[in-house]
Amino acid sequence: MNQIELLAPAGSLDKCKMALRYGADAVYLGGKAFGLRAFAANFSMEEIREACTFAHNLDKKVYVTVNVVPHNGDLPQLPSYLKDLEDAGVDALLVSDLGVWMMARKIVPNLALHVSTQANVTNYEAAKAWEALGAERVVLARELSLGEISEIVRNIHAEVEVFVHGAMCISYSGRCLLSNYFTGRDSNRGACAQVCRWEFSLKEKNRPDEAFDIAEDEQGTYIMNSKDLCLLDHLPDLIKSGVKSLKIEGRMKSVHYVATVVSVYRKAIDAYLRDPEHFSVLPEWQEELLKISHRPYTTGFFEHRPEADGQVYTTSSYEQTADFVGLVNDYDAASGRVTLEQRNNVKEGETLEILTPGGTVFPWTLSDMEDETGTPIAGTLFPRKAPQKSLEKGFSIKFRMILYTFPKIFPFQYRQIAGNMLI
Repeated sequence: MNQIELLAPAGSLDKCKMALRYGADAVYLGGKAFGLRAFAANFSMEEIREACTFAHNLDKKVYVTVNVVPHNGDLPQLPSYLKDLEDAGVDALLVSDLGVWMMARKIVPNLALHVSTQANVTNYEAAKAWEALGAERVVLARELSLGEISEIVRNIHAEVEVFVHGAMCISYSGRCLLSNYFTGRDSNRGACAQVCRWEFSLKEKNRPDEAFDIAEDEQGTYIMNSKDLCLLDHLPDLIKSGVKSLKIEGRMKSVHYVATVVSVYRKAIDAYLRDPEHFSVLPEWQEELLKISHRPYTTGFFEHRPEADGQVYTTSSYEQTADFVGLVNDYDAASGRVTLEQRNNVKEGETLEILTPGGTVFPWTLSDMEDETGTPIAGTLFPRKAPQKSLEKGFSIKFRMILYTFPKIFPFQYRQIAGNMLI
């Protein structure tokens, strides 16, 4: 059976550790330069070093994006940056620009290079060309069907990586000029303004002062607002095709998103590898993916070319069926109490659910709440007001039943499933 890798996004050090704890085999992240997510927290070189140490202790990997389309002024600092990444212990670089690629081959010849999706590899001859240049892995463009993916896998020796989940811009593989044209923010250098999510209208040459709706809708018209990708139902096809790595999009997303999506795909992959013949996608996995912030889901180009139903025309907003409450940071076995880092308001008596690193999800009810000074509280406020600074480091809660299997080093996630916080 093909040994498949689950690859998760890491927009910060906390998200990196969360992704690895919840089941990712590897993470990809960006440094402070040369990555395509300029508005993510991104990683200092010290944080990259810490991420590599954390991952390698778990026998997992860290890949760093160096996939901008650089201009001349970006190049002088690149050699030292590449050397620093190698010294930090990263396992591979994701590169899209040929010049950056050749510089990396010269500066860090022993560091593995993966062809970024920004290179828009859509055929096996392009993949073979990158392979001839030393690519260990090719991340395919998102505009490919299962048949096209399978054909590329059959024709090259390098590993193949494909996206299976996450947001997609209108230019699926990323080479978009809209942001630069409208705002001066270059999406190909990490500063995308997501212009494709804006509301658009038409103008007629002889009536320049009049704007006409492209489609009649009281909320507006969003003609380039793609649905989110979800290939959960097609994991067997991808694994059987010989693809090496299944990639989740989302370096700008929350820890809630990262932990939930990684957990679902981890469970699905493991279930298939255990018993391919009897594998089926469980409804609870699909329900989990609805709890995170997302747009309606699509399979993109995987089954057929997207038509009108691949877009969202009424709004660019996200939807979700549950609200993220917080993270458990500590557990005191003697007292049976945990310390929760608040991410949303909660009240005593509300029913929450816990998502564990092992993938188990179960409900329980809040009781016996205290702030960090030990003062009983009936609930929390969010956003926090000045007099309640004692809550900023968290508050403690007590389980109605003792959790003997609680792993202290693996934070739980809490999601509100009852009460007044449902969205």
